[in-house]
Amino acid sequence: MAHEIEVQWMGKMQFNALVNGHTIIMDAPEKVGGEDNGPIPKPFILTALAGCTGMDIAALLKKANRSVDDFSMRVIGETSKQAPIQYTEIHVIYDFKGNEENKSAALNAVADSQEKYCGVSSMLKKALPVTWEVSYNGVQIFNNKTTAAQLN
Repeated sequence: MAHEIEVQWMGKMQFNALVNGHTIIMDAPEKVGGEDNGPIPKPFILTALAGCTGMDIAALLKKANRSVDDFSMRVIGETSKQAPIQYTEIHVIYDFKGNEENKSAALNAVADSQEKYCGVSSMLKKALPVTWEVSYNGVQIFNNKTTAAQLN
């Protein structure tokens, strides 16, 4: 099985991508010749990572018959200073809210996603460090970024 997308140049710096029948607009800010009609391309890597791991976690919590009231993520990609501008490390911040009895299930779902299931994370880890932290009801319960920094 293969994934395939189509991309069409729309003039100036804008490109429209057709992904499974959905149009995604990519553009650049006006200061570099675009019209800012959409995000620049690189953050879509972070978006793909969040979508992949988020869907894993939703499925794993459902399979475990556990639920949370709220679940959000922030993904931070640190970029290089010189061309080619690329991500040098990525950090995912998972934030859950819900009944305390589901805290360990949420943490386990994150670990399983990051260590076993998320193909985007697996691919990215071959090129750069991907670390993560988990908060549950506002309290951090896991952070491997500090550990990773100590190993380097």
